[in-house]
Amino acid sequence: MARKTILQIHGIDKKYQSENGEIEALKDINFNIQEGEFVSIIGPSGCGKSTLLSIIAGLENKTSGEVYIDGKLGYMLQKDNLLEWRTIYKNVILGSEIQKNNTEENQKYVIELLKKYGLYEFKDKYPTQLSGGMRQRVALIRTLAIRPNILLLDEAFSALDYQTRLMVTEDIYKILKNENKTVLMVTHDISEAISMSDRVVVLSKRPATVKKIYNIEFNIDNRTPLNCRESSKFSEYFNLMWKELEQYDKT
Repeated sequence: MARKTILQIHGIDKKYQSENGEIEALKDINFNIQEGEFVSIIGPSGCGKSTLLSIIAGLENKTSGEVYIDGKLGYMLQKDNLLEWRTIYKNVILGSEIQKNNTEENQKYVIELLKKYGLYEFKDKYPTQLSGGMRQRVALIRTLAIRPNILLLDEAFSALDYQTRLMVTEDIYKILKNENKTVLMVTHDISEAISMSDRVVVLSKRPATVKKIYNIEFNIDNRTPLNCRESSKFSEYFNLMWKELEQYDKT
């Protein structure tokens, strides 16, 4: 049974006006995402990956094209942006407060999420009392608390050290799959994209176009990012994408 298309990116162009004239950042970007999919976007540095995500989120205007979204978006940034003067619980309910939707039902839902993902005992602590990995988990729970259908992750793990990053991606992948969320992630880390994604969209250098879309398939019963990294297919995917991006470093 085919899954429902929940996000459509159709013919997105983005042009900037600068002192030196017009700069074309994105050119005719097209791809769709199905419900429950985890899709990553990679590309050369400065190609416009985060710009595209901002356009999808409605934070930045597009020059032309259309974005069709079936449901509510949640956005998770590189920094956790936790408010240091609010407790963990108060940080997690912040979105509901801003949306003036902090109902008893939503408060119960937040408590359920905190219990389910090992944060309930820290609900009265403050962000400074948590590790970097735990702070990132809190940031994710805060995003989930507004009940989004689609999550946008913009370099969400890049502020963490390598070892913490591996553990956090494992942790967050399991949460997202358990909650059956649709995810679109921008990352500069090819390994991260391969290990977490169902598909990887490769953008060209600026003006960015969709160079290729890879379907990522691992014959693993219990798929997790760490299990994928240990698979022989992982290096095959990595080499293909590395060669795809390497050509832009030479031009």
